[in-house]
Amino acid sequence: MDEQRHPVDGMDDVEAVTRAVLTASRLLVALSARSLGSVEDRVTLPQFRLLVVLSTHGAAKLVVLAERLAVSPSTAMRMVDRLIGVGLVDRQINEENRRETVLRLTPEGIRIVDEVTARRRQEVAGIVERLAPEQRAALIAALTAFTEAGGEPDVSSPPAELHPLGWSGGR
Repeated sequence: MDEQRHPVDGMDDVEAVTRAVLTASRLLVALSARSLGSVEDRVTLPQFRLLVVLSTHGAAKLVVLAERLAVSPSTAMRMVDRLIGVGLVDRQINEENRRETVLRLTPEGIRIVDEVTARRRQEVAGIVERLAPEQRAALIAALTAFTEAGGEPDVSSPPAELHPLGWSGGR
């Protein structure tokens, strides 16, 4: 058998891995959506991603925030305005350049990120606990290789304290 073929269904290994990752991503998106359950009346998933970026990287100018989110500045501004309106983000004068404003999380924004993160972590841990120890080890190796290939920093990597929320600030 060609080593590029999947032994079960004849797919090449790239296609088999791609399907497996896409299937797992559906689960992760569902976990992400469920973890927002208690705050969904205040925050959408894209808005939550903005909160995570601010939590991960700290205060930022709008253009930098938009770049980190890979959205247009006008899209970022609409999200920011909505989050300011519900008290999760605020604008402050940049102490390093008084002509600029920066965006940052409010204490309530920090609380929301922490609450949703804890809920998501608990759900993921519940799934991982159902795996056999050898499956856990294989999953660690596979996910580490996958995230490294995609350029995603490890959750425990310096310099920032990243939240295990599915996105780094640069994705």
